[in-house]
Amino acid sequence: MFDIAIIDYRDPIFGIITIFIFIFLASFFTYSFGIYKERKRRKEYRKLLKRFELGDLKEDDYIHLYTTYNLPFDSIILLASSFLNKGQYNKAISVYLALLEHVSDSVKKEELLELLGDTYFKSGLLQRSKDIYLKILKFSPRNKTALRHLLLVFEYLKEYKRAEEVIDSLSELNEVIIIDRIYIKVLQIIEDPLLSFEDKSTLLLNNFIVNNKLERLVVEFLIKFNKKLFWENIDKFNISKIIDLLWYLDFDDVDFDKIQNLPKLKELYCAKGYIDEPIYSKQFELSVLISNNNSKLKVDMDLNFEFICNKCKHNHPIYSSRCPHCHSILTFIVEPKLSKKIEAISSFL
Repeated sequence: MFDIAIIDYRDPIFGIITIFIFIFLASFFTYSFGIYKERKRRKEYRKLLKRFELGDLKEDDYIHLYTTYNLPFDSIILLASSFLNKGQYNKAISVYLALLEHVSDSVKKEELLELLGDTYFKSGLLQRSKDIYLKILKFSPRNKTALRHLLLVFEYLKEYKRAEEVIDSLSELNEVIIIDRIYIKVLQIIEDPLLSFEDKSTLLLNNFIVNNKLERLVVEFLIKFNKKLFWENIDKFNISKIIDLLWYLDFDDVDFDKIQNLPKLKELYCAKGYIDEPIYSKQFELSVLISNNNSKLKVDMDLNFEFICNKCKHNHPIYSSRCPHCHSILTFIVEPKLSKKIEAISSFL
């Protein structure tokens, strides 16, 4: 008979076998748990994607995507921009603020702060926007994007002295800011409470003579506060650039003696119906209106205007000294358009 060898628990072979069993069990349970977690994560991810397809992602979902699924930072920012596209600025702000708590990289933090400042600006929270950009510049004083946006904020808050300080900083960074400096100077004159309308008119006209790009600002002010000085200098202005302002003038505000010596103005007010003369205009819209006024079968026609930024090429229904899209200064081109005349509706109380 053969003796059956029994492995004693103190035998080294038993210890080695036990270790291998523990390693196997640990690997098995770790692998199984990993598969379980991965399946659970994929299930949650599919649910999240389904919600995204329906346009129903919440602010916390973006953070969940970033922290749980390691979705790239740029992708999260791109997804969060969907709130901006819908005009849901509060939700976009919530995403940026939440992301700031999870992002440690200084470059990404600065990018988030820029987006946050821009969103505050677009939503009209100018003071918060100012605070954000000042915070960025505290740690990154050469950040041109932050400086440019801070200049806009100071302009809209009418803090022109501080705007000039920003312009000086941009100048030191070799940014082209000549028109910005002149523009802010003109706004300071217009808003100065210590200057009379007469003094403002003279200063603005002098500034216009030095730089005719300021024409629109000067004309708007003169038409509103000093029509006499405006008509005295009417020959200095480019009629095509201010045609909408001239078109909307009331009959009593027009100096018809000046018009007689300026053919373009004469054509304009013949088209308007203020002057009754059978003249011809090279400008199509005015020519059509003049012909219509002299016709026995009149059609209800009028002149409307749209404004095109010659920098970003966006169309706007209302004139603005800064383009709302690209923020360039005094870049709007006035485009007249024929339209159906709308009679004013008077209400009786």
